[in-house]
Amino acid sequence: MVRNGKKARRLIVGDQTFLWSVRHEHDVDLAGELASRYRDCREVLSLRVYGLPGRLLITFNAGDGRIVSDGMLPGGTVGTTGSGWLNLNEPGTVRALLDEALVQGWTPTTSAIQHLDGWQFFEAVATRRQAR
Repeated sequence: MVRNGKKARRLIVGDQTFLWSVRHEHDVDLAGELASRYRDCREVLSLRVYGLPGRLLITFNAGDGRIVSDGMLPGGTVGTTGSGWLNLNEPGTVRALLDEALVQGWTPTTSAIQHLDGWQFFEAVATRRQAR
């Protein structure tokens, strides 16, 4: 797997400080004709409360009309062929995704790592971000 990421940034929500980062990942095909080629692109937003070990990974996998940064789009960009785009590097987008994850039951103070499919939040967050 190949990861390209950045240093964690801060997001303050109420009295909690969250650290977040966005990274682009690929799986690498090491066999056959496609040896050393990237496949299965995805953008991953990582969130955690400062000082706590738990983490939330919100993943956007490419495929079926779902588009992630591919070298032609800015890093951290996700979208669909008909519903617009989100920039995961914008704090407002991260806050909206955090709010959706909290509604879905993510507990920031847990010590576990939780994985969520970001596409389940895409429409709500895209609508919220366009309304700003």
